[in-house]
Amino acid sequence: MTGRTLRRRRMFARWRIQSHSGADVVSLRQLGAKEQLRVTAPSLITTLNMACGFSSVLLATNGHSLWAAALIALAIIFDIADGAVARLVGATSPFGIQLDSLADLVSFGLAPAVLVYTWVLPDHPWLAWAVAFLWVACAAFRLARFNFTIDPTDDKRYFTGLPSPAGAAVVMSTVLALDSPDVADLGVGPSILVPLLISVVPAWLMVSTIRFRSFRNLLSPQTPRARAITGAVIAAVVIGLVVTPAATTFVVAYCYVLTAPLGVLSAPLRRRLFGEESVAPPRQRQQSVFLPLAGEDEFDAADGECEE
Repeated sequence: MTGRTLRRRRMFARWRIQSHSGADVVSLRQLGAKEQLRVTAPSLITTLNMACGFSSVLLATNGHSLWAAALIALAIIFDIADGAVARLVGATSPFGIQLDSLADLVSFGLAPAVLVYTWVLPDHPWLAWAVAFLWVACAAFRLARFNFTIDPTDDKRYFTGLPSPAGAAVVMSTVLALDSPDVADLGVGPSILVPLLISVVPAWLMVSTIRFRSFRNLLSPQTPRARAITGAVIAAVVIGLVVTPAATTFVVAYCYVLTAPLGVLSAPLRRRLFGEESVAPPRQRQQSVFLPLAGEDEFDAADGECEE
């Protein structure tokens, strides 16, 4: 090792990141090229998700609603991919979780709100601001609650509240469907009621405690039957996107939202036919997200005594 390399390492050592918990932080410079690619691949995909959301905002403000909606759709694909890649390569990390939430706030919080605002609501400025901000606020609350209430013992088959990418898919698919030539020829166009419904209803569902299926078994199939189902679903969606993209995204987005009420209505029948495993387990009462963590006051008091 040369003297120049040693001096450079000493210089960067003064800037080394410290962990809040006191744990050692491994710098990427300590890893080989292949290992660096493995641990950073999910974050790179998350960054592409954020780039799509940011570009969607710029396109929407310039009147390109269809392209803005298409980029939200691409952001959803990247959002699904980063989690799948992280689990596949074993690179799930607290940093990745926080970066994913920040990217989702841009792509599925800010971008859909701006898209709705610029799509049909500029003629109603106060209502436009209120509806757009409601969406951003609910998306931020949904993402913050998701990070705070992660429970390793919770049933991973379900999300609490509508996931923000699914909410954004409702906005995106509606814009694509109503702006498509087939629908436009029928004289069906956006009115003040349509943007209100696609903004307020999904926003409320995001902050609700209604269960929505995660369908993680489709992303990580473990059995030959599961792999066959995943392949069939992917093939059907891809064919639909090629033949009629607007209708396909519309059907997929709205069908996913309907899985929650249909799941509640069909629960007694599914329980009788397939057993308890086929229905969502009872929800466990959790601490409010607005209250301090249990024992936090005691820790703060102890810190105060130490400082004195």
